Amino acid sequence: MLASWYDDQGPAADVLHVGELPDPVPVPGPGEVRVRVTVSGVNPGDTKKRRGWLGSSMPFPRVIPHSDGAGVIDTVGAGVDARRVGQRVWVYGAQSYRPFGTAAQYTVVPADLAVPLPDHLSDELGASLGIPGITAHRTVFADGPVDGQLVLVHGVLGGVGSLAAQLAHWAGATVIATVRRTADLDRVDPAVAHGIALDTGEPAAAIRSYAPRGVDRIIEVALSDNADLDNAVAAQGAVIAAYATRADRTEIPFWPLLFNNVTLRLLGSDDFPAEAKRQAARDLTSAAAVGALTFAVGDCYPLDDIAKAHDHVDAGGGHGRILVTIPQ
Repeated sequence: MLASWYDDQGPAADVLHVGELPDPVPVPGPGEVRVRVTVSGVNPGDTKKRRGWLGSSMPFPRVIPHSDGAGVIDTVGAGVDARRVGQRVWVYGAQSYRPFGTAAQYTVVPADLAVPLPDHLSDELGASLGIPGITAHRTVFADGPVDGQLVLVHGVLGGVGSLAAQLAHWAGATVIATVRRTADLDRVDPAVAHGIALDTGEPAAAIRSYAPRGVDRIIEVALSDNADLDNAVAAQGAVIAAYATRADRTEIPFWPLLFNNVTLRLLGSDDFPAEAKRQAARDLTSAAAVGALTFAVGDCYPLDDIAKAHDHVDAGGGHGRILVTIPQ
């Protein structure tokens, strides 16, 4: 099969190879399916693994990158309904604690990681749901329903933030969403969220204008940057669900948060509970199927240019999902 892989960590152009590798096992193992991949999604986590971020080492002698993708099931293992052959699916977790991800013509995954993709949804959308969608779902719902609550989503133009805002709105919350610059406010969908620019003089006052008693949930992409702002707008008993920060040793206003009985939830997507991932997959598919969930695609690179796709993500990714198309 045609695939991309790396045997050592380092810069994308130095370590990513593209060429022929042996196909995955002809018959997947019990409970597994083989997917012929059409589109592979690139996440920051994929490029961090390739770089050896935070001192991480090679988890396997050879890695085919990317956990997310979309395609068609072409073979099933024992215990999997044979009627799934030919089914369009989106895939998550393909390279989570596994060596061979979706940057290849075929990937083999446990059957529940290949989620049926409704016919009217594109492969590009399917390949965009995995890590960002499941992370977004967990940030919104890990602490229970949000119907009737006030949810603040930081970084709403990013992958996780965009999906978190849409999921919270779909679930009945009033959503307030932040962007870095006033110039970006017109990119916030007013049907989904009230937009607030952080470069305004008083972002806390602007948020409080929509949430006088404070917000119930805060979806946080930069805890080190926003800890004081979050403290200023959190309601009594609020939850801050943080999936990223800029400073490894992040400071928080401990005593004010304590007296406000705020819960700080830290979220690492690879190790979410399995049932939480399955519920996220069901909800993401349901929301997307009724048009409540969309995703901006940034650039699609051919597999031969996978190093450029990784460099694009390492540089910040711009606005929209970075994808790699797989030759058929």
